Amino acid sequence: MPFLHLTKVAVGCAHVETFARRVAARADKGELRVPTRMRPKRQVELIGGALHWIIKHRIVARQTILRFEDRKDGRLDIVCSDQLEILPPTYRRAHQGWRYLADEDAPTGIGEGGEGDELPPHLQRELAALMLL
Repeated sequence: MPFLHLTKVAVGCAHVETFARRVAARADKGELRVPTRMRPKRQVELIGGALHWIIKHRIVARQTILRFEDRKDGRLDIVCSDQLEILPPTYRRAHQGWRYLADEDAPTGIGEGGEGDELPPHLQRELAALMLL
């Protein structure tokens, strides 16, 4: 069964390494909570999918969506695994909030036959910035 995914901009991060440190610092008991004001209408389809992170107009990482939980302040937590999977950079326009991403449009991970699988993340990032990947 295909999953539905989300994309979200990693605000304030210029590099995937910086974002990975942020995730590690904010993770608690194997989970990372991402607060949002908007409630996804397709929550059931998103569980088991992934939250794809955008840095500098490129999808560069993803985390598995475990569940959604209401917060006392009226917002919603997207509860994800703390395991950050680094992806070969894939161009995506920046946006506010989150956007749905169909399974067939989601980038493949390293080792899944994606372009540049054998390259380290810093070289992937440089080549993607030059539009060579």
